Amino acid sequence: MNRLPEFVKTRRKQLGLTQEQFAEKAGVALTVIRKIEQGKENLSLAKVNHVLLLFGHVLGPINNNDATGDS
Repeated sequence: MNRLPEFVKTRRKQLGLTQEQFAEKAGVALTVIRKIEQGKENLSLAKVNHVLLLFGHVLGPINNNDATGDS
């Protein structure tokens, strides 16, 4: 599942920002944006939340059934 990478990349593009511009606006290193959009798993939760706050979101626990669409 690549929901986070797709979400961040789509929203960034909707804002018309390059990865570099987005990293600057989010106050994180360019490598953070690249790792998120590439779906890397070794990310700092604090930095991911820093990026998501630009969209009014934060990471949080979700029920596995909700994530997969199973009932």
